Amino acid sequence: MIQDVLKQIDANREASVAGLKELLTIPSVSTKPEHKDDLRRCAAWIADKLNAMGLTAQVKPTGGHPAVVAKNQHKPGLPTILFYGHYDVQPPEPLEKWLTPPFEPTIRNGAIYARGAVDDKGQVWAHLQAIAAWQRNGGIPVNLTLLIEGEEEIGSDNLEKFVRDNRDYLKADVAVISDTNQYARGLPAITYGLRGLVYTEVFISGADHDTHSGLYGGAIPNPANILCTLLGSLHDQDQKVTVPGFYDDVLPLSQAERDAWAKLPFDEAQFLHDLKLNAPLGEKSYSAIERSWARPTCDINGITSGYQGHGAKTIIPSTASAKVSMRLVPNQDPIKIAESFEKAIKERCPKGVRLEIQRQLCSPRTGVPRRQSHATGHGSGPGRIWQNPDSHPQRRQHPRRRIDQIQPRYRYPAGWLRTAR
Repeated sequence: MIQDVLKQIDANREASVAGLKELLTIPSVSTKPEHKDDLRRCAAWIADKLNAMGLTAQVKPTGGHPAVVAKNQHKPGLPTILFYGHYDVQPPEPLEKWLTPPFEPTIRNGAIYARGAVDDKGQVWAHLQAIAAWQRNGGIPVNLTLLIEGEEEIGSDNLEKFVRDNRDYLKADVAVISDTNQYARGLPAITYGLRGLVYTEVFISGADHDTHSGLYGGAIPNPANILCTLLGSLHDQDQKVTVPGFYDDVLPLSQAERDAWAKLPFDEAQFLHDLKLNAPLGEKSYSAIERSWARPTCDINGITSGYQGHGAKTIIPSTASAKVSMRLVPNQDPIKIAESFEKAIKERCPKGVRLEIQRQLCSPRTGVPRRQSHATGHGSGPGRIWQNPDSHPQRRQHPRRRIDQIQPRYRYPAGWLRTAR
């Protein structure tokens, strides 16, 4: 039957691409209040498609943007699969960097370019098209429940309560999350861990208004200068984070993981070329993959201060702010890391300005638990992962491997997901 399903998918390719492009035209930007109606429209669009496939779908309210839930006809004795995805997208700015408008999907060199094409509307649509193909060929061979939310890009603040309130409806034997990617075209991957996230915003305030640098420069504190000094102090010359205690609880990569990742077809020169860079930069003694998949980081995501218009304006800005995030790895406690970061910034901030730090997100990393291993001696516990998922006692041959005869790779990417327990 699987071959009939795959043939159906191939035969429906043109219509499938058209459907994805229609979904991508909806500007479902969850962080912007002006897109509230667009998020509702996107949720309704997805629910309508699921209902047309023969599932029972509905748009349900949350404390924020709505969620889409759906089920096929559940039958006794079949396993129940819960599929999770999200239909909201990140803001498309800066707009001038787009070759084509972000909500006007365009195909170039065999790829669709649009906001949300790979995070996460593309993956959601791929699953919906698989559902449609199965429905045309005897029906889905499992009990299927779908949860597609609209707040993933802003921290999924209402997801945990929604899951708890709908525990019976969402109960399943296994959850499938495809807000990830494969390692490369033609090389499938199973994601077995996601780094956690701490997200903060730092505000520095000086005088009660912008002042003239010719009259006040050198005599009063400059919030922009001070902010830059604080941010510059977060890394040393070896690109290690200087927040005290930042690495204290980090679970090191196992040698099995490092060996497996070293065998991946990663071309650092091509990696840099694609980004128009001529040299890498990161924590010493680690490869690019290890840095981006399994080492903790601290990054400045945005800086705001002073005059941003055309030409010159010689002011000392009265305020400066920066958005700073930290990616976390196994055993790091997000609350502990956030507190250490805030303490370090407060201690390093000079007198004469007002400092405010807003803590916006604190989420631990998630992953497959690591059990006792004769190879490493690591015991079980929260935040640990299998040094080699192939050794997991509950692992079964991956269905993709049975279809394509390709061994899936195991990856530990940089994204994060909120978890409900």
